[in-house]
This record gives sequence, C-alpha cells and structure tokens, in this order.
Amino acid sequence: MKIAMVSAHGSPHAEVSDPQDAYVTGLSAALSRQGHEVTVYRRRDRRDVPERTRTGRGVEVVRVPAGPAKPLDDEHVLPDVGDFTSFLVDEWATSAPHVVHGHGWMSGMASVLGGRRIGVPVVQTFHSLATAEAPGERRRIEVLVGREAAQLTAGSASEAFELTKSGVRRTRISVVPSGVDVAEFTAEGPRAARDLPYRVLARLNRHTGAVLTALSRVDGAELVVVGLPPSGRTTRDPDVARLRDHAKHLDTKIVFAGAVTRQEMPALLRSADVVVCASSYEPSGALALEAMACGVPVVATAVDALADVVVGGVTGLLVPAGEQESLSRAVRLLLLDDTLRDEFSVAGQDRVVARYTWDHVAADLLRVYERAGATAGMPVAGPAR
Repeated sequence: MKIAMVSAHGSPHAEVSDPQDAYVTGLSAALSRQGHEVTVYRRRDRRDVPERTRTGRGVEVVRVPAGPAKPLDDEHVLPDVGDFTSFLVDEWATSAPHVVHGHGWMSGMASVLGGRRIGVPVVQTFHSLATAEAPGERRRIEVLVGREAAQLTAGSASEAFELTKSGVRRTRISVVPSGVDVAEFTAEGPRAARDLPYRVLARLNRHTGAVLTALSRVDGAELVVVGLPPSGRTTRDPDVARLRDHAKHLDTKIVFAGAVTRQEMPALLRSADVVVCASSYEPSGALALEAMACGVPVVATAVDALADVVVGGVTGLLVPAGEQESLSRAVRLLLLDDTLRDEFSVAGQDRVVARYTWDHVAADLLRVYERAGATAGMPVAGPAR
C-alpha cells in the first residue's frame, strides 16, 4: 500500500521528544517494515536541509515549501495551508497514494482538501482536540475535517466520545492507541547519572507542585522535570520560578531538564524510580508508555489515554484528576515500596509488548485504512474535475 502521512510539524527526523513526532516516526517505520511505501509530508521549517530525504527505516520525508522556513505553530501555518495543499495535489497528480493520513488539525485540513481533489480516502488523527483546550477557528476546522474524513482514529475512548459530540458518526471512529519503540525504550541500557537515592520524573505542568510536596516527605528524593514552559525558557518563566521557590522552601532538589531529545529520553527514564503522568487532559499517554517499556512504574491521573494505558494496581497507580493530595500519597507509597515497584515494572513491560508496540498500532491502522476505502494495488482515481 502507498501511504501519504501529512504532518506539518511532525517528522521522522525530529530530534526533540514530542508525542505527535513520535507517533509519525513509529507508525511510519512500522508500516515500512511491513512492506508498505510511506511518505511523510511536513512543512519546510529550515533552509539548510534538502527537500527530500529518506530515513534509515525506509521512509521518505518531503519538506513542503509553504510559508517561512522556520518553526511555526499550526495557528501561524494556517495562512499558508493553500500553498501546502497545492504542493500535495501536484505531487499526487502523477503518483497518487492509496490513502492519506492526516496528523493534527491543520494537516487534516490540507489532507481532506488534497484527498478530495485526487479522489483518495483520508484517515484523520487529531492527537489533541480544541474541545479540551479552547474554542475558536481551530475548533471549527476540526469539525469540518471530522465530517470530511472517511475514517478517524482516537487515542482513547474519551476522545472518541468527544468526536461524536462534534457530529462524527461513531461507526467512522476507531480507537487506536499511541505506541512505543520497544527497541529503543527498554529496561536494559544506560541510565542517566543521579546523586540521590530516589528520583521521580514528571512533565512540567500545574500538578508538578504536588509531586514536589510528596518528595519533601521522602529523604534523599529529587524531582526531574522534562519539557519547556510555554515561553520556551526556564530562566525567567514565572511558573518555573514558583517551582524553584517551592522546592527551596521544602528543601527538595528539583532539576529542569528542558526539552529532551529522543536519544536522551530512554536513559533519563531508566534513571527514575517513578514517572508521574499527572494531567487534566492527556490525548496520547506517550510518556507513560515509554516509562512502562523502560520498566519504570507510573503514577497517573485517570483521564483520557492514561486511563486506558495504565492499569491501576497492576502497572502503576491511578488517581483522580485534580486531587493533589491523592497524587502526593500515591507517589510516596510507590517510591517507598521496592516490591510494589518491581511488580509494576514487570507488568508494565509485559503490557507494552502485548499491546502497544508500533507493529501492533500499524496493524490497527491498516484495518482502518481498508475501512476508509484504501485499495492497495488497484487503480487510483485521477484528480477531480
């Protein structure tokens, strides 16, 4: 099957660990391993790279000249979506794919416009929804893309429910989880250096203070925070400053690791005793999956993909969203119970291998492509007139 992945800001060459980038990378590589021809179309955001390259896993990456050659958020790429779509239509007019898979709302818009022009079915994965963030233009585009795509995938049952609320028929939605590269994320391998007996790793968000409070009651514990603040800077960001002051007041060590690359993430995860995935909205559960694959138990809020990925009392501990005292107690409990951590470690690795490898996800997506009407090996309709 010839598959076109449209992901304006996601690419198999991206260096920083990002859930959408990881999804595109892992899925594309798995489909390529299974003998499918995969091309990833992303917007050109650098001038010093060629338009076309091929990854070591056999995936072609095409950088589409649309807008300025610099990194931009999807909102700022929107004015150039016409140029992005025109490039896709010209590309596919002579060599059409069997299916187009859009990733993200802006890429979904280009996918359905281009797919309609050449008569090819479109599968859409949003990765996150504006309904959980903010209304506005993005929300309107998501609704339109959802209605135009032949099939949609949701990362969790709760996301599928949100899509139905926007008017998408449930029969056109398949719940397909995110995956993890089990060749890179393994329990065995190098570990990042640490100085204290206990280490907890968490993403930077509004729940980080509760994790700090939990660690203040455990002698010799430190918190490593991954991810950048909204400003992209840790030195002057007010949230980071408050966390530093809070850690100083509690006499607890906190380390801001910033943006961690894919290559660095496995070793950093292995160095942790517990990974905390505390969020009010979590569309992918990617960090929890990576931690479980590395044999690190997880404490997570029972929302969205996290409620599907983490089995409470088996692979980790689930706590209600917003209950910071429950989160704090769960972190302390798991950190101080070596036997429980060992049990969760083994169960987490088993669950990832049984359900969340990229080969499993690719098999799920191939069935979705077929339901969308992809006809591998069959003549593909020409451009609509």
